[in-house]
Amino acid sequence: MGLLTGLFDRTRLLAMTADTTLPSYWLNWRFLLCAIWIFVAIVFSALVIWRYEGRNKSRNRQSVDEREAEVCLYEDEVWGTCSKSVHPIWLLAYRIVAFSVLLALLLADIITNGVGKFYFYTEWTFTLVTIYFGLGSSVSIQGCLRYYHQVKPEQDCYNRTDAEGGSYIPPTLGEDSDMVSHTVSLNHQSETNHRTAASVQGYALQIVFQMCSGAVVLTDSIFWLMIYPFLTAKDYRINYLIVCKHSLNAVLLLGDASLNSLRFPFFRMAYFVLWTGIFVIFQWIIHACVSIRYHYS
Repeated sequence: MGLLTGLFDRTRLLAMTADTTLPSYWLNWRFLLCAIWIFVAIVFSALVIWRYEGRNKSRNRQSVDEREAEVCLYEDEVWGTCSKSVHPIWLLAYRIVAFSVLLALLLADIITNGVGKFYFYTEWTFTLVTIYFGLGSSVSIQGCLRYYHQVKPEQDCYNRTDAEGGSYIPPTLGEDSDMVSHTVSLNHQSETNHRTAASVQGYALQIVFQMCSGAVVLTDSIFWLMIYPFLTAKDYRINYLIVCKHSLNAVLLLGDASLNSLRFPFFRMAYFVLWTGIFVIFQWIIHACVSIRYHYS
């Protein structure tokens, strides 16, 4: 109890008028409605995740297209770019720079204000975005290495074979059309057969991105549209760290989304709901142990 009190004293948290450690604070109809709303959202999100993530993929009489549709993410989509004209190394460089900037800001905030900043949802969100770019940098490094060790030798071999190739007899008009359609079909089948599903790390990257997207939109919009204009004009001063934590994360995520080739299935927004629900439960536990003021009231 003393450690928790000291932790929040360093972040200058003010005591509430009502004592949140008393049973009467929690045993009332208002908290009951809030608890029902939060737990219903958590259960619904868990059911959605179980429905789409945990379903049995080995069904009978399943066509190739249906099996392919169930693969929500391919390995090359995790580190590849949205356009073939953009080299994957540009995405790698962007993620490394973004991770370095966010990590520096996060460390500066913790050193300046203490670890008690993790009491706030904004700090959770900013940390999650930093984790995303760190994980994305790792995935991009692996992808670029794979690109240079596999894709480039194949291109060099193809160019060498094409340059050293002998004479050939051009096909007739009818044979030409058949060969084109047959080549397109073979290329499509070859591309589909050689593309492998993403690893657990790749799916984790996709999930964390969608969690970040919802959390960043929630924190930044509430801060700039509600908290700052109406609640903090008199007793709150904006500094560089606060502005960065409520704007730079969104800018960097938008830049990454414009470069990468990740798919974003809507059902994975359920992870964002779980993330927010966990934060609310964390707040309840803290306030049940220490009587402090709610900063999101």
